[in-house]
Amino acid sequence: MAVYSISDLEQLCGIKAHTIRIWEQRYAILCPKRSKTNIRYYEDNDLKRLLNVAMLNKNGHKISNIAKMDEAEIAEKVGALSEINFEHHTQLDALTISMIEMDETKFDRIVRTNINQLGFEETMLTVIYPFLDKLSVLWLTGSIHPVQEHFMSNLIRQKILSAIDTLGLTKNKVAKTFMIFLPKGESQELSLLFLSYLLQSRGYKVIYLGQNITLNDLKDAIAIRKPDYLYTMITESYSNQSFATFVSDLEENFTDCKILISGYQVAAQSIKHSDRVKPLVSLQETLTYLENLS
Repeated sequence: MAVYSISDLEQLCGIKAHTIRIWEQRYAILCPKRSKTNIRYYEDNDLKRLLNVAMLNKNGHKISNIAKMDEAEIAEKVGALSEINFEHHTQLDALTISMIEMDETKFDRIVRTNINQLGFEETMLTVIYPFLDKLSVLWLTGSIHPVQEHFMSNLIRQKILSAIDTLGLTKNKVAKTFMIFLPKGESQELSLLFLSYLLQSRGYKVIYLGQNITLNDLKDAIAIRKPDYLYTMITESYSNQSFATFVSDLEENFTDCKILISGYQVAAQSIKHSDRVKPLVSLQETLTYLENLS
């Protein structure tokens, strides 16, 4: 069973530690346990309860009234909120609860409701991506287990693949072709998959190579298919001068296509490049570039 500090609860629930202590003292919202050295700690059930209580409180329920509700009533009201309230924090809180509980049914209901209301692309941009940002912070601070992060990432991956499958292949014979890949050391597969969706939804052809692609792999692929654009993301690796070498290698070896590069390292490092290389600092810049192409 996992244990959490009050700072973990603050990170996960968005409620200040001082407020959590007040809720404990005045309303018995939580009953923390103490270690042999008298350090307060919380368990999974405490975290789940506080997440639900926090969501209701953020949506106008007084803490004094929430304290009078039993667990079933709290769960019922939280479930209803995630389906009717599309405010940013409500959806992030609902997804966080489904992650902590590793509840696929709850996750599916939240995402389907958002897709029906907003559409798949808007759901990804306004709900899933902000949640992934929160997830990365929680994982780095140790507030969640790696298995919970893997669980959610896999569910999101399934949703993107399903959305891609519904698009089908473009029938436009003159549509531009994008070859997209991640080099060795990069693990942003969800972002690459979403890019594939964005491209296909706009009528482009996509050759999806996936992760851990070497320069020789690219040479083989381009010898078979000659794309108009080569797209990759550099976020984790090439954090020194080798990033410039990587870009230079792409320029020298693939002279017949436009090279698009996005990711954190593009923003962090200023490198010299030819007109055939287009840095795309953000997702919004990528979207704007695609819109201008069409």
